[in-house]
Amino acid sequence: MMIVPLLLVVSLSLIKGDTSTTSDLLWPLPRSMSFGTAVYSLQPANFYFTSSGPGSSSNIVKGAFVRYLNLIFKTPSPFYPGGGPATQVLPSLDVYVNSNSEVLSQDTNETYTLSITGGVGKITALSVYGALRGLETFSQLVYRSNDGGFAINEVIYIMDYPRFQFRGIMIDSSRHFLSVNTILAHLDAMSYSKFNVLHWHLVDDQSFPYDSVTFPNLSLKGAYDHTHVYTQEDISHIITYAKERGIRVVPEFDTPGHTQSWGLGQPDFLTPCYSGSSPNGEYGPVDPIEDATWTFLNSFFAEVAGVFPDTYLHLGGDEVDFSCWQSNPDIQKWMAQHNFSDYGQLENYYEQRLLTMIGDLGKQYIIWQEPFDNGVQVLPATVIDVWKGDWQGEMKRVTQANLHAILSTCWYLNYISYGEDWPAYYACDPQDFGGTPTENALVLGGEACMWAEFVDSTNFLSRMWPRVGAVGERLWSDQSVTDLSNARTRLSRFECRIVARGIPAEPSSGPSYCSYEWPDQEVAL
Repeated sequence: MMIVPLLLVVSLSLIKGDTSTTSDLLWPLPRSMSFGTAVYSLQPANFYFTSSGPGSSSNIVKGAFVRYLNLIFKTPSPFYPGGGPATQVLPSLDVYVNSNSEVLSQDTNETYTLSITGGVGKITALSVYGALRGLETFSQLVYRSNDGGFAINEVIYIMDYPRFQFRGIMIDSSRHFLSVNTILAHLDAMSYSKFNVLHWHLVDDQSFPYDSVTFPNLSLKGAYDHTHVYTQEDISHIITYAKERGIRVVPEFDTPGHTQSWGLGQPDFLTPCYSGSSPNGEYGPVDPIEDATWTFLNSFFAEVAGVFPDTYLHLGGDEVDFSCWQSNPDIQKWMAQHNFSDYGQLENYYEQRLLTMIGDLGKQYIIWQEPFDNGVQVLPATVIDVWKGDWQGEMKRVTQANLHAILSTCWYLNYISYGEDWPAYYACDPQDFGGTPTENALVLGGEACMWAEFVDSTNFLSRMWPRVGAVGERLWSDQSVTDLSNARTRLSRFECRIVARGIPAEPSSGPSYCSYEWPDQEVAL
């Protein structure tokens, strides 16, 4: 019963241009900002974007103009009743882009500034992707005034840039297939909360939905069926769609474990397991001692390197079960010939050879933490993805070894519970491990993970959103942004906004409502 008067207070303050409540519209919270008292109206039929600077001809920026005009004016905006009319019209917003490069990488600068004052709107960005972040912030500041029109409060300045360069979400399309449209909708939602990396766990033991041109049997025999496959056209479309929203696509092809589906389409790739002196018909991890294994891997990853343009590949390396290697007499003989006394050395051999191969293909790499934990002598460029318990200790150990790290441990969104769980995600800070300034600088960021044992296209978006937004703000906003009460207010605004934009986000914080509810769908019988 207290929600209605709270909304009325917020709405009245919004119309007056109150600093504390104008910022309630924003997710994630910008680095610094100041708002004035003027209120401007926007006329949908006449408002327009302009571009200037060296990047003014960027097709990514031009595409974003079309997209954000639709988001602002053609999808319902939150309605805030009460208040007075705007006194001036904001006719346009100019976006100055200081570079014409559309290269998207780990080092891309996403800094932007935004001002709406004196009847003039201006975004200044160092890159086209900074311009995208500024446009998203601008779109969040536009609201419905009490007369039903569109309005925005005066912005003296917003100066903004991300705290971390790696702000990712991992999706799993092996355990349950995710439709292309579901992935595209997810990329839209990622852009609304300024995530910039889609870590795509494409294949695993359960299925191999990647349609390889070089090795078509991998999906023909390893996918669930011929319809549960991502074609080369699908993948190209997803990569392009992501880039247009400032999101990198980093694929994961996990080896030497988690590879049962690979073996269905690639004979002799996996290690035969033995019971006593005879094969038992089961297979274990990749067979690392056969030349054919390395010929295949080189050809396969050469294809992958060409399909996925990002500098990075995620190579997995987690949860390798040594028992099948231990049972195999050929493995035992090979190890004796190479003076290997334990199977951690065999894992070391495999990982070092794979990482060298990937480096020779011009790629950098991310791996889960186990190879590092098991003493594998990883190469200096390796990024360690920390996902297990005692993450503070692990982050300390990784950065003390002068390796880059990203954190996943705190943010396994596939685990669900009754009530609010996002505050725990919000409280986790990747640099909260007592690191020195040098060690903290080696933390690239982190990623939320949605493993798909119980997730498919029917529930993926609602289970992911808006909960994962808490991770987005932790990775984007300043380290000092920790007020849970303020975050709850802003996350509820974000939830309603993305519902209006077509994302079926679930409630984040108990009983409430959005002025625009998810539409009923008629079922055709």
